[in-house]
Amino acid sequence: MATKSKAGEAKVAVLKGKDAEEKVLEYMKRMNRPFGAVDVSANLKGAVPKTAAQKILVALAERGDLVQKTCGKTTFFVVNQANLEDMPAEKLAGLEAEYKNVDEENKALTAEARSLAGEVAKLKSTPTDEELATEIEKVANAIKKARAHLEPLRAGTPLISAEETAQLERDWVRWRGEWTRRRKIFNTFWGLATDALTPQQATELGEDLGVEWDTAEHVALERGELCAPTRVLGKRRR
Repeated sequence: MATKSKAGEAKVAVLKGKDAEEKVLEYMKRMNRPFGAVDVSANLKGAVPKTAAQKILVALAERGDLVQKTCGKTTFFVVNQANLEDMPAEKLAGLEAEYKNVDEENKALTAEARSLAGEVAKLKSTPTDEELATEIEKVANAIKKARAHLEPLRAGTPLISAEETAQLERDWVRWRGEWTRRRKIFNTFWGLATDALTPQQATELGEDLGVEWDTAEHVALERGELCAPTRVLGKRRR
């Protein structure tokens, strides 16, 4: 199979003499980069054999068309840059304009890529259909539960019985009186303990002992209608 494949390939005509020299020089000018004889022969698909390519490259270097450079045991050839024609101002201006156009297009594409990247990030952060279905189900259950709590109110059903209300009142009076009694005891002992101290020393002592004083909310509650003495006495008179 390999033999047939090679036979089927088109054979490259081997150039000689002036044709080979022109071919090598044309290739070196077109590529404008360093090459050795082996590379030139291989890149020309064998149209110029390696030995002939080496002789042609040396001859072109001696003639001044190429510059020969030696690196260790390897010899490279490159087109003599002094022989290259200067680029016309019109062509240079055209290349600069083309560069500016390409640069503007590149900037526009970069901005578009950033915008698309932002859209992709948004899409990635958006819940999936399954996640949305789960969240909708949770919200629907919460609404159903809230409506179930509202049904007794809409129907005018008492949420707490008279017996439960009376029990809450008794508990309130009991624990309110207990709290008042304990606070009175504490204030008495605290006054004895801090009688010889300055206000600042008394404050520091309270902080060291971890005493929690009534907050502004507690004071407001004590002065409110809920804790008014008339309310408690009125209940007792009944």
